[in-house]
Amino acid sequence: MRSDDFSLAPPPAQAGAMFVGATQYSGLWSILALGPGWLRMVREMKRMKGYVWHKVYWRAPFTLGTIAFFSDRDELLKFARGTAHARLMCWLTDEGAKRATAGWIRIYTADAHGYTNGVWRAEDGALNHVDTFAPLSTETERGLPARPVRHLGKPS
Repeated sequence: MRSDDFSLAPPPAQAGAMFVGATQYSGLWSILALGPGWLRMVREMKRMKGYVWHKVYWRAPFTLGTIAFFSDRDELLKFARGTAHARLMCWLTDEGAKRATAGWIRIYTADAHGYTNGVWRAEDGALNHVDTFAPLSTETERGLPARPVRHLGKPS
């Protein structure tokens, strides 16, 4: 069900901005040495007004990543300017220290409209399919009508 009211959805669904990133560390020692600074940074992040939720992920052998949700892009960027984050980034990228070999960051912002269903649907609690797909940018540009969803029966 299309919605712009995510008040009953879990906290990440209510967020307006998402950070996704990862760092490839040079080895186990770098990951272990990261601990104290990382814990300070997470404490600072959780105390921020715009913090919503985060999760850490791992990819073998030495890559750690973070997915973090904030109320909006500005709140996410305020965190990035924070003391603990800045100190950790300086520690990580200190020239010649070779604590990491690679890293990346992406920032995403949420559209005002999305989809909710069932108990997470604030309007009426309905659990149902949408009748039309959200239009692609090329469909909007050409003024095409919304494409209907083909509802499939239960698999046999």
